[in-house]
Amino acid sequence: MGATYAIGRFAISTLGRLLYRPRVEGRDLVPRHGPVIFASNHLSFLDSIAIPVAAPRPVHFLAKSSYFESAGSRWFFTSIGAIPVQRGAGQAALDALDQQRRILQEGRAVALYPEGTRSLDGRLYKGRTGVAFLALQTGAPVVPVGLIGTDAVMPVGAKMPSLRHRVTVKFGAPLDLSHHGPATSGRARRGATDEIMAAIHALSGQELAGAYNEVPAQNPIERIKQVLPHERL
Repeated sequence: MGATYAIGRFAISTLGRLLYRPRVEGRDLVPRHGPVIFASNHLSFLDSIAIPVAAPRPVHFLAKSSYFESAGSRWFFTSIGAIPVQRGAGQAALDALDQQRRILQEGRAVALYPEGTRSLDGRLYKGRTGVAFLALQTGAPVVPVGLIGTDAVMPVGAKMPSLRHRVTVKFGAPLDLSHHGPATSGRARRGATDEIMAAIHALSGQELAGAYNEVPAQNPIERIKQVLPHERL
């Protein structure tokens, strides 16, 4: 990512702080070196800008490869630390986890949303186990993040962010999840995921949805899959 990321991150971070005056709490809790996973609630497209702007170190996250098709869009997303990936379920989800694992093994930081997709009603949904799997597999600490107000600044469907609201970014103490067990254990992955979500909830203060944030099933087979117990990555 090189110079494009370094220059773009400086420019966007400076502009973001000037325009939105974000309130940032807990920056001193974030490890400055080594692999780190930022696990955050997800309310708005702006979340993927708010975290890199507020974090005291470079942060990378995965974004849909279609965002990189034009030169201007590619420059913007590269500047905020985005890495193109084919999004989806099944093998695509496993490939994305593998790409994030490689980033962590290089000693870098990644940001993920355990809910999987944006919350349209402002509630905090159940976490998927992919974040916990990465943490247990790599040994990387997880820094919980609570975002407040990003949905007011840029609601779903808005083309431009509003300047009338402020964003709050809260970083929590790093979580060592190794006590839950190995990454190969479903019980360990679920327990670690629940610990992560509890830490995010303590920071964001959102109402708990008590369910997964899933796109409505489009056919009977998909409805059956959603009802049957299975692990969500």
